[in-house]
Amino acid sequence: MKDYLKLAWRNLWRNKRRTLITTASIFFGVILSTIMSSMQEGSYAQYIKTIVNSYSGYIQVHSKGYWNDKVINNSLEYSLVRQKLSDVKGITATAPRLENYALASSEEITKGVMVIGIAPIEEDAITNLSKKIIKGNYLSRDDNGVVLGSTLARYLKLEAGDTVVLLSQGYHGVGAAGKYPVRGIIKQPSPELDRTVVYMNISDCQDLFSAPDRLTSVVIMVKNNDAMPAVKNDLISGLGTDYEVMDWKEINNILLKQIDSDRASGMIIKGVLYMIIAFGIFGTVMMMMAERRKEFGMIVAIGMQKYKLSYVLVLETILLGFTGVIAGIAASIPITWYFTLHPIPITGQAADTMLQMGFDPVMSFSMIPSIYYHQAITILIFTLIIGLYPVFNINRLIIIKALHS
Repeated sequence: MKDYLKLAWRNLWRNKRRTLITTASIFFGVILSTIMSSMQEGSYAQYIKTIVNSYSGYIQVHSKGYWNDKVINNSLEYSLVRQKLSDVKGITATAPRLENYALASSEEITKGVMVIGIAPIEEDAITNLSKKIIKGNYLSRDDNGVVLGSTLARYLKLEAGDTVVLLSQGYHGVGAAGKYPVRGIIKQPSPELDRTVVYMNISDCQDLFSAPDRLTSVVIMVKNNDAMPAVKNDLISGLGTDYEVMDWKEINNILLKQIDSDRASGMIIKGVLYMIIAFGIFGTVMMMMAERRKEFGMIVAIGMQKYKLSYVLVLETILLGFTGVIAGIAASIPITWYFTLHPIPITGQAADTMLQMGFDPVMSFSMIPSIYYHQAITILIFTLIIGLYPVFNINRLIIIKALHS
């Protein structure tokens, strides 16, 4: 094997110009593909981080059936799950929530809203709500007021210090009504949340809906996305069948579909790029076979077996591809590393749009290993397919014709 590799490597550099041109095309193709993949995966990671840290968390625990029928009657008793959650390792933070729908009124204006009862300190540790306040103040632990989304506040013509009336139906159909001072106005990254959300202290929310110690969900944070599956499995086994444990992928299914769609469009572009590279390698192999036809005839005539010759030629093709791939990956690592640490800032109207949606106005990059080894796997597949050509050609080689070519 070692001798075959040495022979194949020497054969490649018998025509240095051709080898360098082909290697250069692979080199630049790999760099472009790697940077594009890094940019895509970095953007996806940024979107996921924003969604996880703005509302959903990494994991949510609900009473069984709540996700498909989001009514307060499908809530859970917090005291029954609190101890079980504390027994699970890997959880970095939890935030209890009680969510229900209500009518919010201000003078003659009424609108349907989503009321979310939160523990202010625990919720702020996960979603950073206090940093999103644009008017007034954030809730304190014993505050009996509410915080409104900015679009909702504008529709109801409310400012910090005004009063809003909430009308709804509580636990098991009990009537729910209350009058609350507006402590602050918040700018939510999600337009849907911004025009419907009303935050209040969870104890006041439980009193409003006559649901003491009841929650609709517990939001759970873990160290990172890699730690999430193990924690989820521990929660499922620890809580039993009376509860449903959902990760951020299940909660944000639409976002995942959008990411998959965008990733597929990127694969088409990279596919075209790699087809160009593949045809470049194939062209080189065809020229090599045509130029060395007489040489092949002579080698076979003096006793070399065709399958050994084919083996050497396949190794030449693979080495040609991997020389460009290794050089391309080696050159792309410092580029992606730099832009991972220093994301490209976005300015102008595009930046304003991203800020309104709750995203940082930067073009992020990623250095996940799959970005690099996918390049090697793709080139390996292409070179193995192209390597069939010299095998087929050598097997059909007629020694007399080759010697007279």
